[in-house]
Amino acid sequence: MALVNIQVPDIGDFDEVGVIELLVKVGDTVKAEQSLITVESDKASMEIPSSHAGVVKELKVQLGDKVKQGSVIAVLEAAGEAAASDEKPAPAPAAQAPAAIETQAPVAPAAPAAPAAGGGAVEVRVPDIGDFKDVAVIELLVQPGDAVKVEQSLFTVESDKASMEIPSPAAGVLKELKVKIGDKINVGDLVAVLEGAAAAPAAAPAQGSTPAAASAPAAAAPVAAQASAPAPAAATATATATATAPVPAHQPSTPTPGLPHASPSVRKFARELGVPLAEVKGTGIKGRITQDDVAAFTRQVMSGALQTQAQGSKAPAAGGSGVGLDLLPWPKVDFAKFGPVERKELSRIKKISGANLSRNWVMIPHVTNNDEADITELEAFRVSTNKENEKSGVKVTMLAFVIKAVVAALKKFPEFNASLDGDALVYKQYFHIGFAADTPNGLVVPVLKDADKKGILQISAEMAELAKKARDGKLGAADMQGGSMSISSLGGIGGTHFTPIINAPEVAILGLSKSQMKPVWDGQQFVPRLTLPLSLSYDHRVIDGASAARFNAYLGQVLADYRRILL
Repeated sequence: MALVNIQVPDIGDFDEVGVIELLVKVGDTVKAEQSLITVESDKASMEIPSSHAGVVKELKVQLGDKVKQGSVIAVLEAAGEAAASDEKPAPAPAAQAPAAIETQAPVAPAAPAAPAAGGGAVEVRVPDIGDFKDVAVIELLVQPGDAVKVEQSLFTVESDKASMEIPSPAAGVLKELKVKIGDKINVGDLVAVLEGAAAAPAAAPAQGSTPAAASAPAAAAPVAAQASAPAPAAATATATATATAPVPAHQPSTPTPGLPHASPSVRKFARELGVPLAEVKGTGIKGRITQDDVAAFTRQVMSGALQTQAQGSKAPAAGGSGVGLDLLPWPKVDFAKFGPVERKELSRIKKISGANLSRNWVMIPHVTNNDEADITELEAFRVSTNKENEKSGVKVTMLAFVIKAVVAALKKFPEFNASLDGDALVYKQYFHIGFAADTPNGLVVPVLKDADKKGILQISAEMAELAKKARDGKLGAADMQGGSMSISSLGGIGGTHFTPIINAPEVAILGLSKSQMKPVWDGQQFVPRLTLPLSLSYDHRVIDGASAARFNAYLGQVLADYRRILL
C-alpha cells in the first residue's frame, strides 16, 4: 500500500476557492473519481474528486479553508500504484481525464484535445455563464442531424435576469441533443454530441496550460464528480454540512453550524433581500438552499410568521411592538368552496420582480410628488418631426423627449443621480435612463445608456430596439443594469397620477400618466392646453420634499419650453 497525496486539479480561472462541504471523513474507503470536498468560487460551486481509490488516512482541509490548484486536500492509502496510474486514462471520457490530477502528471490535460482534433465525436458542455445556476432551456435552435458551425447557437436558456444563447465550440453534425425545452442546466453539463467535428481554437495547442484546454476539464470535473459520488458519500456530506438533529425552518436560538450550503447566485439573491442564509432551511439536494427557499423565507418574515435573529424570537406584544411590522399571518382561504376557480402559476419575471418590489416598497421610505407639465408646443413639434422623418422609419415618442429632459434635471439636481452605499452617497457621472417595458410575461426595465450623448432620434431608435428585445425575451443582463433613474410611462393606457415604486439601488423614479387637454387661465381667458401628469417617487432618506418639488417643477419647465435644455 502506498500513501498518495490528492491535490486540487485545474479548476479554471480561479485563484483561491473556499471549502464549503466535506464529503468524506478519515477512515472512509473511496473510489477513483469519488468526490471528496465541495468548493465554491464567486461564480460556481464544484466537487473535487479523488484521483485514486483507497482509504482516507488524513484530510488536509476543513470548512472555510481556501484552496487552489495543486493544494493537497487529502492523503490516501492507495490500493496499488497500478490502479492509481493505469486506470485513470482508460475508462474516462476525454472531458473527465484531467479531473484526476497527480503530483507528477503535467501531460494529463492534453487528453481532451485528441478527439476534437481527430474529427471524432465531441461532447458539448455548458460554458461559464456567470452567476447563474439551474437556468432553463426555453428554445431549441437546432435538431439532431443538423450541420452546425463553430460558435453557432444551439439553444437558448433563460435565467432570472436574462436570456442567452449557448454556442457550439466546434463545427460538425449534431449527433445527439441531450436537453429539451424546460430542462435546467448548469456550467459543465453535457448538452450535445457532435460527430465529425473539428474543434475551434481549443484544439490547436495540446497543452494543459492554455485557457481553452483548461476550461473544459474545469467544467467537466464537477459534473463527472457528481455523477460518480455514491450514496454513502452524500449521506456523510449531509451529516457534515448540517446539524445532526433536525431543527425547524427558522430557529434563531440554534444557528446551523458551518457555512450555509448554497450556490453563489443564491447567496447574491439572499444578500439583495437581506436574508440571513444561516436561518434558511434548504430543500435542495443534500440540504442545498435554493432561490425558492430564500423567497419563501422572505414571504414568511414579511407575513409575520417568522422573525429574524435581529428581531428576536419573542412573540410580539398584544399592543404591537412595531418590530417586524407585527403583521398577522397571510390568510389561508379555500377559494374553491365559493365557486369555480382556475389556478395559474406566476411567470418567472413576476416571481422575481415581485420579491424585488416587496423589498423596495418595505425598505425605502417612498414619497411621491405630483405635478403637471404643459406639453402643447412640444407635442406639436413631435408630430411635425414624425411627418418630416416618415421615410426614416424612426417614430419619435413623447417618452424620448422626457428622457432627454430628465437628463437635464439630473444634471441640475445631482442627488437624484446617486445611490446609497451604507452611510455614503455615490454620485454617478453617467446618465443611463431605464424605462419600463410591458411584455407578455411581465414588466421589465431596459436601460438606455449615455442618454446625455444622444439626440432625440437616436434615443427613439434605441428605445424601439430595446422594447422589441424585451417583448421577444432577448434582453441580456447588461441591458437591464446600471440605471441612473427609471421612468414608468402609462400614457398610452390612461390614468391621472400613480405612485411608482423605486427601482433600487436608484433613489427616484418618474411616472408618466396620460396627457389630456385642460382649460388653463392665461391671465385673460381660459385656453385649451395639453398637460402631462408627472408622478415623482423619491427615497426620503436621500431627497427631501423641497428638492423633489424643485426637480418636478424644473422638469415641467423644460417640457413646456424645450429651449431650456440648451441652457
